[in-house]
Amino acid sequence: MTELCPMPVRIGPHIQLPDFPLLLAPMEDVSDPPFRAVCKEGGADLMYTEFISSEGLIRDAIKSRQKLDIFEEERPIGIQIFGGDEEAMGLSAKIIDATGPDLLDINFGCPVKKVVCKGAGAAVLKDVPLMVRLTQACIKSTRLPVTVKTRLGWDEDSKNIEEVAERLQDIGIAALSIHGRTRAQLYKGEADWRLIAAVKNNPRIHIPIFGNGDIDSPQKALEYKNRYGVDGIMIGRAAIGHPWIFRELKHYLATGELLPPPSVCERVAAARKHLHFSIRWKGSKLGVLEMRRHWANYLKGLPGVKEYRSRLVTTESMDAIEEVLQEVEERYAELEWI
Repeated sequence: MTELCPMPVRIGPHIQLPDFPLLLAPMEDVSDPPFRAVCKEGGADLMYTEFISSEGLIRDAIKSRQKLDIFEEERPIGIQIFGGDEEAMGLSAKIIDATGPDLLDINFGCPVKKVVCKGAGAAVLKDVPLMVRLTQACIKSTRLPVTVKTRLGWDEDSKNIEEVAERLQDIGIAALSIHGRTRAQLYKGEADWRLIAAVKNNPRIHIPIFGNGDIDSPQKALEYKNRYGVDGIMIGRAAIGHPWIFRELKHYLATGELLPPPSVCERVAAARKHLHFSIRWKGSKLGVLEMRRHWANYLKGLPGVKEYRSRLVTTESMDAIEEVLQEVEERYAELEWI
């Protein structure tokens, strides 16, 4: 029997990804250009911006506009928006179209209260006709492929993802990413991929289906690939402080072998690159302050690291940060990660 060659995954007419691509999930206050840069270097095949409020974008809100920043080396990249008003979503799609990303993604999955209370994000799962209208408004307003990220449903009694997938595909979305939890679960409990598999195995579905939720190891990635048959995997929280997860997963999927964990020097080098990009993009003061949420993740697992972590999250001096990072490299250079 002839072995089938791996087939690329296509999103729309122009985006071609490798067989079983690994996607970086859009994460609020995390997935900015500096973070995306280290994840791209770590092997991410497709990335997304932080989600952007359609209403904020139309009001020309500074924070929303800044989230539109993308760089050539990030491609392919999608800009993600959320909202509950058809006109605002359509106008936002036109604005995004002009900035030149590779695709536009709609967030119908964010479970946080401040988004849901505005009738956006996962709240739209309670009104599938509205979801269809919001999506149509975007599709009609852009030349870009439109994709969607959502959840299984609002709660345990309303898991409507199979209906959602069919209806959104029927109006023209180019791919669907599904987080294996309901809105009611937030990020608690174990993600349930069985309904993701049901969508993928639906003979009516022909667009790529990407699974999201709880993939934090190469072994789990391979298990879920084989068990659920999705077209690719979206990685979120597991990439924070560990952007090498993409290359680790790819190596294991291809060879069945685990790569050695990154050395302390590799971790510090990635953190330093992240920091420098953050400063270039946001300025010295804000760039340093916004790195504070990342230090603990980059240094996770180092014995006795509390002192260094405390210094990193309290200093505003670039020189002082560099001094701490140098000390970390010197102290832990010979340490083998467990």
